[in-house]
Amino acid sequence: MMKKNMTSEQLAWKIRRHGVEMTHLSGGSHLASILSVADVMGKLYAEVLRVDPQNPKDENRDRFILSKGHAGASVYAALAESGFFETEELKTHYQNGSRLSGHVSHHVPGVDLSTGSLGHGLPVAAGMAYAGLKDHKDYKVYVVLGDGECDEGSVWEAAMFAAHNDLKNLTAIVDHNMMQSMDFCEKTVALGDFEAKWEAFGWNVVSINGNDHNELDKAFKKEFDNEKPKVIIANTKKGFGIEFMEFDILWHYRFPHDGWEYDLAVNELHKIKPAGVEDPYTPNGIENPTPVPEGADIYNDHTTSATWHPSWRE
Repeated sequence: MMKKNMTSEQLAWKIRRHGVEMTHLSGGSHLASILSVADVMGKLYAEVLRVDPQNPKDENRDRFILSKGHAGASVYAALAESGFFETEELKTHYQNGSRLSGHVSHHVPGVDLSTGSLGHGLPVAAGMAYAGLKDHKDYKVYVVLGDGECDEGSVWEAAMFAAHNDLKNLTAIVDHNMMQSMDFCEKTVALGDFEAKWEAFGWNVVSINGNDHNELDKAFKKEFDNEKPKVIIANTKKGFGIEFMEFDILWHYRFPHDGWEYDLAVNELHKIKPAGVEDPYTPNGIENPTPVPEGADIYNDHTTSATWHPSWRE
């Protein structure tokens, strides 16, 4: 199985740094989603998943699905840092002809399912877990969903199926970063009492700070005295790790442009860089960063509820 050569905190930082570079080079989007889920991904690939980069199709491997596939750069970065392919290939993300498509592609070693159409990951993961139990396999299945994705009815159909069939080998992690599409989740389609909802569907529920590696560790290790599937509600910050991107829906779509956006993003990450980690792009950060110009669009509320003013309201 995979050799663990980094701590989860170190891998999470590398995922964030690669995410900034990949979206910067490609002009791609969803950086804030990559940043919020990076700690979950770091914990999974550094300490939880039983996978082998030398044998990515091993029948006994754990299965992993990133159902919120628009944050696919986080998977690619984790896989590259884990030895599934060369990290240099990450620079081709979102480029014409690259296998590192903007949404997750199963053509990449280590990816079990192409994703991007929301609501598909949990149903497939439940099927994988069901097959594993029927075939008396000991692999586990993990799936990461977005909180906005949980508006999809297919999520709850799969949740019922998993609980009904006692899929104890299935763990869902919800990246509950509080935002979706163009606003906060509660202003789009309110999730209500999220923990109670999963419990009502027959799941074991753990709710944690999803950007805290100690809490993540305890959540993945927590066992229950029943056969039900487990969901970890990972309460995170959209854009976590880069202060001016946190809880700003603009960075769900925008990429860091040349100049102050890229320079500030890199230097914000260098403030939280763990010991023993090297930045493969800017080893010392940006030594002479472009200053944020007067009147720059920063620390503004870009949600639809704050910015949409149709004429009929006037």
